Amino acid sequence: MAAGELLSSRQREEVLRTVRLAQQESGLRFSVYVGETDDDTRGYARRLHGALGREAARSVLVAVDPQRRRLEIVTGEHAARQLDDRACALAAMSMTSSFSAGDLAGGIAGGVVMLGDHARQPRTLHTDRA
Repeated sequence: MAAGELLSSRQREEVLRTVRLAQQESGLRFSVYVGETDDDTRGYARRLHGALGREAARSVLVAVDPQRRRLEIVTGEHAARQLDDRACALAAMSMTSSFSAGDLAGGIAGGVVMLGDHARQPRTLHTDRA
């Protein structure tokens, strides 16, 4: 996570903890970028996501540019099967609501939790077939 001076070390730890939990629950890889983007925030986020290489297909990137007041969620091909546009839009609405209240770290953490919960793999009670 690139956060510069925008998040304190405690806030970074909070976000990283929620990223780990979302990954455990969903089986997807989550990445968070907080910092400056260029004028094409969506393109910038897609390039960051693409830089994940082979992991990109199973990855979700949350990119936040607080200066431009921009948020992008990019899902890879496999991740998009677990996270549809509606789930991403709901998480984005939750995050932006927190951002407008001045809670950058809490908004990111809450959004990542929502994405992880929505992408959660169903638990199997029985794995043996009779």
